[in-house]
Amino acid sequence: MNCMTPQPDAVKQRITDLENHQRPREKLMNLGACALSDDEILALFIATGTRGQNAIDISRAIIRKHGSMGAIGAMNVMDLAKEHGIGIAKASRLIAAFELGSRVARERIHLETLDSPNRIYHSFAPQIQHLPHETVMVAALDCRLRHLSSQTISVGSVNESIAHPRDILRPVIARGAHGFILIHNHPSGDPSPSRADLEVTRLVADASKLMQLRFVDHIIIGRECSGRDAWFSFREAGRIIDECVDFHFHDR
Repeated sequence: MNCMTPQPDAVKQRITDLENHQRPREKLMNLGACALSDDEILALFIATGTRGQNAIDISRAIIRKHGSMGAIGAMNVMDLAKEHGIGIAKASRLIAAFELGSRVARERIHLETLDSPNRIYHSFAPQIQHLPHETVMVAALDCRLRHLSSQTISVGSVNESIAHPRDILRPVIARGAHGFILIHNHPSGDPSPSRADLEVTRLVADASKLMQLRFVDHIIIGRECSGRDAWFSFREAGRIIDECVDFHFHDR
């Protein structure tokens, strides 16, 4: 008779085998969602594991493979479904969760005064940070720098998007806005401006002065990295300067 003793690593394969304080659902109930790691949040949507791996193990492996939650959110359903332990049902649930987060972020924009790069970043990053192509958006603002409307101007290649000043200013003028913010993402994660970004910003600044529109800022959205912000602000860098003196960013 061949009796096999379970290996230590195989004893606790299921989430239900974990202590209560280690289970994502119980942890969320007792400590709140902020107490959960990315692995644990993803595991709540994956729900079930496979033979030898629980949902947390699968989540950890996917995040390690793709590098970030944002990268996973940028995947389409069919590609995500091919990941080990996922499948079409779990992939659909995950994509819906990412989209839900984006929609909540869009609703909250109207409650914010967009008076700092930090606030602009946190308002728009959930919408475009994870996208695989450069996407240019313009946000129209009232005289108190509150959000009126947003519009996607262009979607480019992996590392380039082209937006003409007239396309950027058209929805601002149509909305009767006092000012606007230009926002676009860098799929690479590095928010440093390219030569094209600098040139477009200069042209838009010149055009907005002629139209007497306040060009509040141009924000490039990247991803967090040690030693740098996850965004680049053209105003903070001195690339956008108003002739008027009544405008300034609040503390970051």
